[in-house]
Amino acid sequence: MQEEHAVTGPSPAGNDGSGRFSGRVRDENSSEGMLAQLSKLDPDSVQFARLRARIIEDLLPLATHLANRFRNRGEPFDDLAQVANLALIKATDGFDPFRGVSFSSYAVPFIAGELKRHFRDKTWHVRVPRRLQELSLQINRATDELTQQLGRSPTVADLARHLDIGEEETIEALEAAGAYHSLSLDAPAGGEEGASTLGDLIGTDDAELAGVDARVALPPLLATLPSREQRILAMRFFGNMTQSQIAAELGISQMHVSRLITKALTTLRHALLDE
Repeated sequence: MQEEHAVTGPSPAGNDGSGRFSGRVRDENSSEGMLAQLSKLDPDSVQFARLRARIIEDLLPLATHLANRFRNRGEPFDDLAQVANLALIKATDGFDPFRGVSFSSYAVPFIAGELKRHFRDKTWHVRVPRRLQELSLQINRATDELTQQLGRSPTVADLARHLDIGEEETIEALEAAGAYHSLSLDAPAGGEEGASTLGDLIGTDDAELAGVDARVALPPLLATLPSREQRILAMRFFGNMTQSQIAAELGISQMHVSRLITKALTTLRHALLDE
């Protein structure tokens, strides 16, 4: 009969899902003994597959315990447990029982590292540099500590002094923290149902925007035209007069008006393209 004992730390054990161990479990040495036996089996054999599955099943409480350390950080616990379980499988496959290191000493930092990597790579809605992600987490912890010490919310200067970093770097990390969560464009802008949504506050493309450059560049170019051509263009495009009306106003033929308009527009077009 295998020896049993109460578990007091992060070793393979029964877990009630709250991070506390319950009950009595198989001694850790038995798992390491099975790992040593596993290393001697043919990886393609049925015996290897069965023993590997048994070892992983026995060690699942370790993964659950480590996942519990990362609770209440905005991620569903089921997702954290899945990450930890997959990391446990990798640790089981990569463990060398003959190197003189216990499995828990090898697996705990490995699984914890996978959980931290999950938060770094998967939970930020907008990717920001890893340096800012880690600094943002430090600022969150420092904010809680300083709030208790000072009895008020810490200022940027307080945070910078506490973390021994510059104020600009602190501000950069605080701004980066806004990338951790995002809001839906359908969310109410005022926090009330029926109010305008955030999407309603976003401007649309201005159809006239494409012509801004031309409108800015055109007046100086118009001033370079002969005065009669300037007057004809003003009468045609600003006064909305027809070529016949312009001809009658100036006492010239309609065909002459047409040629002058064509000439003036061609000159302006070439000038705008050369700008």
